Amino acid sequence: MPRPQIDLENVRQLPLTYEATIPEDYLDMMGHMNVMWYTHLFSMAMGGVFRMTGLSHEYMQENHSGMFALESHIRYLSEVRVDQKVSVHTLFLNRSPKRIHVIHFLINHDKRDVAATFEMVSTHIDMRIRRTSPFPDELSTLIDNIVAEHTKLDWKPPLCGSMHA
Repeated sequence: MPRPQIDLENVRQLPLTYEATIPEDYLDMMGHMNVMWYTHLFSMAMGGVFRMTGLSHEYMQENHSGMFALESHIRYLSEVRVDQKVSVHTLFLNRSPKRIHVIHFLINHDKRDVAATFEMVSTHIDMRIRRTSPFPDELSTLIDNIVAEHTKLDWKPPLCGSMHA
């Protein structure tokens, strides 16, 4: 698979959803960040996504709602090592009545590159019955506004091609 060409400045324009400095315990025997920690960083970024879309912890508790991951695809593009500063920036791709489709970009600030991408589809859940449920109108509006802004961008993200909201 050819390495996607991703313009770092384009990615930096996207909402920041998480940032960290890589601790030593994230490293594997190869001396770089273990693959499980990429998933961890992207999972933490979903907290930023939730806050942007009105799905705060308080909202989820009060409304007995949540989000479940349905599908994901990671591209590892370059190494991340101990003490390097990273951030995750998120592009909203689409929404259906129950799902959102996003792609996260992990920027390695020390190397000035995109270290990985994480494409994901998640679904809104009614936690009382633990089943998918439509987004409430107020959340749909917030998400639709973000998607509309992001679809105006003049560049296309490197998508896996098989996921849809």
